[in-house]
Amino acid sequence: MELESVSGVGEKTAAALAELDDPERALREGDVATLAQAPGISEGRAARIARAAIRDEHDDPGGWAATSRAREIYRDALGLIQDRTVTDYARKRLETIYPSGVPERIESVRERARAAMEREPDDAVLEALAGVEPLADPSDVRVRDRCLATTDAERYAEAQAAIPEVTVEVVDDARQLAELGRSYATVVALDESFAGLDVEGDVRVQPDALENPADVVPERPLAFFTRNRDRIRAAVAVHRVADLDSPCDLDALESALDRLAEDGSVRGDDELDRLTVAVDDLDAAVSTAESAANDHLRAAIEERDVTIEGTDLLSLVERGAGVDSLLSRELADEYDAAISKARDRLIETLGLTDTEAVARRAFPDDPTYPVEHNEEAVSRLREELTAARDQRATRLKRELADDLAEMRGAAESLVETALELDVELAIARFAADFDCTMPVVGGVEPEGRSASERSDGSEPRDGADDPGFAIEGGRSPLLDVPFEAVEPVDYRVDGVALLSGVNSGGKTSTLDLVALVTTLAHMGLPVPAESARIGRVRELHYHAKTQGTLDAGAFEATLRDFGALVAGVDESPEATRADRVMVLVDELESITEPGAAATIVAGILEALAERDATGVFVSHLAGDIIDAADADLTVDGIQAEGLVDGELRVNRSPVKGQLARSTPELIVEKLADDSESDFYGDLLGKFE
Repeated sequence: MELESVSGVGEKTAAALAELDDPERALREGDVATLAQAPGISEGRAARIARAAIRDEHDDPGGWAATSRAREIYRDALGLIQDRTVTDYARKRLETIYPSGVPERIESVRERARAAMEREPDDAVLEALAGVEPLADPSDVRVRDRCLATTDAERYAEAQAAIPEVTVEVVDDARQLAELGRSYATVVALDESFAGLDVEGDVRVQPDALENPADVVPERPLAFFTRNRDRIRAAVAVHRVADLDSPCDLDALESALDRLAEDGSVRGDDELDRLTVAVDDLDAAVSTAESAANDHLRAAIEERDVTIEGTDLLSLVERGAGVDSLLSRELADEYDAAISKARDRLIETLGLTDTEAVARRAFPDDPTYPVEHNEEAVSRLREELTAARDQRATRLKRELADDLAEMRGAAESLVETALELDVELAIARFAADFDCTMPVVGGVEPEGRSASERSDGSEPRDGADDPGFAIEGGRSPLLDVPFEAVEPVDYRVDGVALLSGVNSGGKTSTLDLVALVTTLAHMGLPVPAESARIGRVRELHYHAKTQGTLDAGAFEATLRDFGALVAGVDESPEATRADRVMVLVDELESITEPGAAATIVAGILEALAERDATGVFVSHLAGDIIDAADADLTVDGIQAEGLVDGELRVNRSPVKGQLARSTPELIVEKLADDSESDFYGDLLGKFE
């Protein structure tokens, strides 16, 4: 995939995306979290890029939510699902689900949504998901205890590029290679000419080392698992609790991770632990052994009377001898015992085995008081212990790296599966929380449904190209009341319709419900209804109620918008449902004078009806609009059932073909029933 071929991705953005390990995969899979890691790419920008790549794949022109209110409904719908995610990844991943008029795109999401709705969200799974995050690339790895060596300058450059984690040295001969062997725990010679060379230290001749970097630097694969250990463990827990199929032996993976320390070293090896402690405690152990020897000598001297003849003393002084000579002559055995104690103490304290001979040289045989260690021997002991420690650590790292390298792909799959499970569980939780069902998109009735099961009792329509929608038992989770308290709504529109109703009767919330169900259906997601059929449309135009009358310029701009909308609706006989639009308008009359508004709304409805669009116009001027129209218009009404104790009782489901009675009419009717005066009866007659 050419990065710049994605809509909206220019040269600079493509360069930023190219710095990712696999930007093509991230685009293909809609991995917003990974795309947002590119330099200068925000999460919002990453989501737009991912959606653009998906639209390109499905030849989707975009722009389905054609107005600001339609886009608000989409964001609200998406937010309801995102609120049910556990991981940040899933929240971002859901940004790639958007409403579309392309059948293939809708169906691809529907397949996943159907599978998601089969899942049972479990608290234990959700708790395990809390620790899962996308895998991260390890920070720069630097290894200082080994180096590469070559005699060739060109080979030197290749080595630096292939294995930047270690130092690369240029040597002229075997002598220089031997010097490196004394400075580094391990030296890897890249030239075949060094084969068979016997030099001191861990010097290996590996001409093919650049082809197997992990063999030289096992820290490279180990760094990946060190950086992501907790995330992989969390993914393993998710697979266990959710009983997901695993791409590897989870016990073996966990066992390997148990051997990996937080700093990338290998733990659980007794010999490595011994050598590590020996190196760390060497100075303290030497000091302790030295003190033990001196304590022994001091006690021996204090307990023993030493008699020196005058001639002997004179002889010692003439020879310039000091305490050392006196010790050698009078306390030789005690000195030997003290030195032996120091050596044994040092070996025992550090648990030395292979380096005992070097350790014994740390305390010299020549008598001296106080006893002092041989710094050169201690330094040599430190070098040998450090080399033994580093060599064993490298060997253990190499063995563990080999084990883990074979499981890297499986580990990546584990984490990816766990994260995608969170996406599915968010959809499942949304569907469960709001009693959702998968809608029929495109006008075809669900199999097995009969006419009696439809809210209006009409016959099911064949409907490959049916416009409109049919919602049964729809409840909007966008209302500012507990979802359990929302009254279900049944509503069907097969073309365009006027929706009338009393104030606070639920006209706007019904319009929001239609917009929400239509949006979710075109996203490929379940909808909050007992059942729903949604005719597929190219765009949703939802115009919310305008606050206050518009001035002349704004009024003209609004009419231009509707003119462009009507002109853009395909009225040809070949038009399919994907060419249609849905228009939802809330009280358009608020933009101008009521008389003019009725005429304008009537004209817009007639134009939309002629073009086989789907539309619902909420209006208090339904009667005036019908009078102004030159064609029959469908009028539906949210009917008030009456006033009870001053409270309005309303049937929230619009009644087909009936103009809703107004609140004033209901009040006059109540007064007429309660009074013997003809005044109220006469007023009531005016409403007929």
